[in-house]
Amino acid sequence: MDKIDFKRSLPGFRAKQGRFDLIEVPESQYLMIDGHGDPNTSPDFASALTSLYPLAYGLKFFSKLELGRDYVVPPLEGLWWADDMAAFTSARDKSAWDFTLMLLVPDWLDAGHVDGVNGTVRAKGSAPRLGEIRFDTLREGTCVQTLHIGPFDDEGPVLERMHTDVIPEAGMTMAGKHHEIYLSDVRRTAPEKLRTILRQPVIPQDHRG
Repeated sequence: MDKIDFKRSLPGFRAKQGRFDLIEVPESQYLMIDGHGDPNTSPDFASALTSLYPLAYGLKFFSKLELGRDYVVPPLEGLWWADDMAAFTSARDKSAWDFTLMLLVPDWLDAGHVDGVNGTVRAKGSAPRLGEIRFDTLREGTCVQTLHIGPFDDEGPVLERMHTDVIPEAGMTMAGKHHEIYLSDVRRTAPEKLRTILRQPVIPQDHRG
């Protein structure tokens, strides 16, 4: 049985440091859970992770054993926003951040499969916020993205350039939530080697109204 690795097969999981690409992101389905605050200290962040992964791995093993289709659980992703987006660039005020953590679900799995696996995970009691996870679709369309290598706290200048230079110079304006894709396992990777895709949905400036 071949095992699909979406980091290798999906273009949206590829980016290069120092280059800002304009890409079209197809509609995708995710497991999603919301939270607020500094990801380093927020109880919401830790409990979101410990709830998402049991369901994601349950789906993987269901797909492998029942459907004969195996895959690598995709990288963790996050949507991030704040009332003032300077909280992500110059101020880096993490206490003001809101987030949605997400794990991609392959398109051959549906809500019925998720509900079935949800029951199995609930019986094990391993996911404290299982009831808050939703199975939903994300539609981003046109996006600008780049690869950041290094600590998360060094993202500010890259995002500042993306928001104030790259996007306006392309005749675009921001149209959705800041999106990060964590290609590295933060538990096993030195901060200076962390690889994170930074993505921003955009629309043409003349479509703002």
